[in-house]
Amino acid sequence: MKLNKKDFNEWKNKSITLLGMSGVGKTTLANKLPKSKWFHYSGDYRIGTKYLEEPILDNIKEKAMNVPFLAELLKSDSIYISSNITVENLMPISSFLGKIGDPSKGGLSKDEFLRRQQLHMEAEMKAMRDVPEFIEKSQRIYNYDHFINDAGGSICELYGTESMDTLVENTLILYIEADSAIRDELINRAIENPKPMFYTKDFLDEHLEIYASEKEVREDEMDPDDFVRWVFPKLLDYRKTKYEKIATEHGYRINATDVANISNESEFFNSLKTRLTLNS
Repeated sequence: MKLNKKDFNEWKNKSITLLGMSGVGKTTLANKLPKSKWFHYSGDYRIGTKYLEEPILDNIKEKAMNVPFLAELLKSDSIYISSNITVENLMPISSFLGKIGDPSKGGLSKDEFLRRQQLHMEAEMKAMRDVPEFIEKSQRIYNYDHFINDAGGSICELYGTESMDTLVENTLILYIEADSAIRDELINRAIENPKPMFYTKDFLDEHLEIYASEKEVREDEMDPDDFVRWVFPKLLDYRKTKYEKIATEHGYRINATDVANISNESEFFNSLKTRLTLNS
């Protein structure tokens, strides 16, 4: 939603969606707001504990069944497996998404990778459509004043969907954009620790073809980590265009460096009102 400064000041129960790549400071900002007043809705947490819970556990169990000792215990119901997903620990989701490439290096086949990507996309759409319900429950049940939606980095792929429309209608959209220094930091992190990512099928197909040509390898020969390192800067630029489109049409922007300097709710509100004034 678009607001002017007066509307924002009179908005008793504020609901804000944070957009941006993983690592730009969305969760850090959400954690700086008073926990007694703000309901922190993590899109990724909702995905992992609700919509991908069973596929995540199935993946873990499938791996465990390859270990004879664990397989015997699982088949006899002597042990059970659960994932410990928290807002700060989303590794079970990442491990489920996986990386495309050489199976001997932990990579997934393209078909399996795309299957998991599609499941994640569907889960994210559902998690974002849940936002109005959680806004209402956060006030009615828990008496929170405000609501912050800490959305996943791939949220920009929902542009033009019912899920994005839901966010626009029910929340103020704030895009945390990475400056060149933050961008370099994100790339360095990806180089040091390449993590599973979500890609649209069109983006993946295009860049798999380019990578395979440059490296002279087949998809099933690719080093999964090397592909992530290679494609990540390109994904940043690709998503940046989408984030900017959403912010221009439906929301506001704030620099990630400015976000890092925010230390409390008052500073957050003042920073927001500055951007409302600039865009009114």
